[in-house]
Amino acid sequence: MSSDLASRALAGWVDPAIVFLELFASADGVFWLDAGPDASEGWSWVGSGIRSSSPRDVVAEGGGDRSEGPFRGGWVGWAGYDDAAARAGAPASADAGPGDLWLRVERMLGFDHSARRVVAFAPEPQLVELVAEAEAAGRGPMPPAGPAPRVQVTARHAPAEYAELIEQCREEICEGRAYQLCLTTRFETSASVDPVQTYLRLRAATPAHHGGFIRSGGWALASASPEQFLAVEDDIVRTRPIKGTRPRSTDPERDAALAAELRGSEKEQAENVMIVDLMRNDLQRVCDPGSVAAERLLEVESYRAVHQLVSTVAGRLRTGTTVGELWDAAFPAGSMTGAPKLSAMQILHRLEAAPRGVFAGCFGWIGDDGGVDLAMVIRSIVVHPQGAYVGAGGGITWGSVAADEVAEVGIKARAPLGALGAELPPGW
Repeated sequence: MSSDLASRALAGWVDPAIVFLELFASADGVFWLDAGPDASEGWSWVGSGIRSSSPRDVVAEGGGDRSEGPFRGGWVGWAGYDDAAARAGAPASADAGPGDLWLRVERMLGFDHSARRVVAFAPEPQLVELVAEAEAAGRGPMPPAGPAPRVQVTARHAPAEYAELIEQCREEICEGRAYQLCLTTRFETSASVDPVQTYLRLRAATPAHHGGFIRSGGWALASASPEQFLAVEDDIVRTRPIKGTRPRSTDPERDAALAAELRGSEKEQAENVMIVDLMRNDLQRVCDPGSVAAERLLEVESYRAVHQLVSTVAGRLRTGTTVGELWDAAFPAGSMTGAPKLSAMQILHRLEAAPRGVFAGCFGWIGDDGGVDLAMVIRSIVVHPQGAYVGAGGGITWGSVAADEVAEVGIKARAPLGALGAELPPGW
């Protein structure tokens, strides 16, 4: 399928944040896929689109001329956890709101941060107008994010309840029904939330290479995700699971010690390798035999709030593999389920006893040419007509210590809750 969008480069560089705020922020059906404030590499995209069905039938290839960027038209949106778990054969809880939400791009600007260039995409009659609007918007100043109004949040589980669920996970592992389980919880507010201002505060506090904002029909996703779930380019699919987290410290020596502790942790290494093996198995279902391998293993990546342990698995997709077939093989992501995947999802459904919703799903873009770039919905805020929620969790192994796992949930939830104007409930 080819895009009906024409393209044209702008005369100079403009800040994607300013362009989004000036041209798109007040509308419905808008997106901002964000490489982060002051990014020096990667691409950002801002634009608008109309609601569409899921692009499952697109053949996942991602080839062709990329001189105007890897994404030149297609779909932007999200896929939630619960529907994907049900498609994988696991029981799933129903959640309010759209489990899947996709926008067919109507007009868009792509920002190449390394080359400092901007390309506009729109139907030919609208292209000149979009370029002029973007260039005019770029001459304005970047407005600061408004202060966060104080809101109250409630936790789905009290810390002691979550600790008991951790022990039940360890019992399941001891009985041989799982090797690792990604146990999650949710923090919710019923307060009215401004999703755009919330996202501006989130990206300022915890910039990430796969941040994003998507809004349609009263629902919005604001994410500072550090985890790339699936990327497809030139028939090669890659996934970069994260397992293992430590907080950052303002003291350089302490910060380096925390990174070294993460790198040397046998528990975190075992957890990460288990998910690497699971993702290798998932990708082998849709890749050429013998092509799936771990390209990188157990690397520490550092972000403003946390250190993370990251690996990369890649393989060559079989000719004709569709996006839907790739999703069915790999989604939900092993980093958000545990292993073995189906058994883990069954256990977690029983223990969590509530939907995950958009959290633990994925979001990003799918191109008309079959290119894919999807991030995990973690470190994220889901805004809906009745309020907002933040999901968080962690991988449980036999070697897990409940107090440490409870603390890790607090580390992960603190920044998104702070962007909402909330503090962690007592004990977290």
